[in-house]
Amino acid sequence: MSGNTFGRSFCVTTFGESHGPAIGAIVDGCPPGLALAEEDIQADLEARRTGTSQHTSQRHEPDRVRILSGVFEGRTTGTAIGLLVENVDARERDYEKIKDRFRPGHADYAYQQKYGFRDYRGGGRGSARVTVATVAAGAIARKYLREKLGLTVGGWLSQIGTHRLDCVDPAAARSNPFFCADPSRLAALEDYLKQLRRDGDSVGARVSVRATHVPPGLGEPMFDRLDADIAFAMMGINAAKAVEIGDGVAVAGQRGSEHRDELRPEGFLSNHSGGTLGGISSGQDVIVHVSFKPASSIQVPGRTIDVAGRPAEIVTTGRHDPCVGLRAVPIVEAMLLLVLMDHVLRHRAQCAEVTSPTPVITD
Repeated sequence: MSGNTFGRSFCVTTFGESHGPAIGAIVDGCPPGLALAEEDIQADLEARRTGTSQHTSQRHEPDRVRILSGVFEGRTTGTAIGLLVENVDARERDYEKIKDRFRPGHADYAYQQKYGFRDYRGGGRGSARVTVATVAAGAIARKYLREKLGLTVGGWLSQIGTHRLDCVDPAAARSNPFFCADPSRLAALEDYLKQLRRDGDSVGARVSVRATHVPPGLGEPMFDRLDADIAFAMMGINAAKAVEIGDGVAVAGQRGSEHRDELRPEGFLSNHSGGTLGGISSGQDVIVHVSFKPASSIQVPGRTIDVAGRPAEIVTTGRHDPCVGLRAVPIVEAMLLLVLMDHVLRHRAQCAEVTSPTPVITD
């Protein structure tokens, strides 16, 4: 299977399946000398880990990362960094009775048509389990960007089903199982997820993420635009169906006089464009929204076909998320970090000596 590598200067190759022995990543292009330990990566893995609340999959994986290469005496060497996370709580028996049937809305049918056979155990490569590798790689980018540029990335759940959620307190998003940045909505979300569990159903969600202290100049005017690479990265996340930058789809109803981000010596007056202009970072916060479909593994009976093309009914039992968006926040953060890290290194290679006569303005 091709298409497992992401990035140009900061390259990440992932491997592994939901019920295989391990998930892993090779991170190539990390500058040498960065202090890096397994504990630096572990915090991000804890944020996406299953089984930490009653509202996510009850698959209990410790997700302890091992650094296999690329680090010596606590610092990166500039060579490829090997990361490995073992799968210890895989339960193949949950899929035995549906192994010959396709879950509607899942990748099962498409995989079967493309490869002629498939790993039916949890969806194989199509499982959200594989995102543990990108989150681990993103943690390396997070540490480098924070230490070298002061750049930070934080996300929150901005919608679940019909519930739209404001970002009232960004720090609160990491203190509850919903990644909700509005503490006043937690009780309602608790009731909503409990009802979903009782119904045996799932629901979609929208995740928002903000990168601060992004330097201006990242990205290219044409095909390697920063916003285009962000959209490409986000659509590589399992279950992602739409990506918005800044105001996103709302721009269709705006006038030019409303949408444009006017400038003054003290900074921009707005940020409708989400931190990019013409595909290049403006120095404003980069703001991204990703919408995720409802999970396809549900207990509501549905019509399907089996591998022979015969009509069948399917019910998916086992340990599944009623809303994949609840664990998508650290994944979306990781993908944005990887894109920004890659563009920072690419910009350094081409434009490190560029000096603009125009001063950098801030928000």
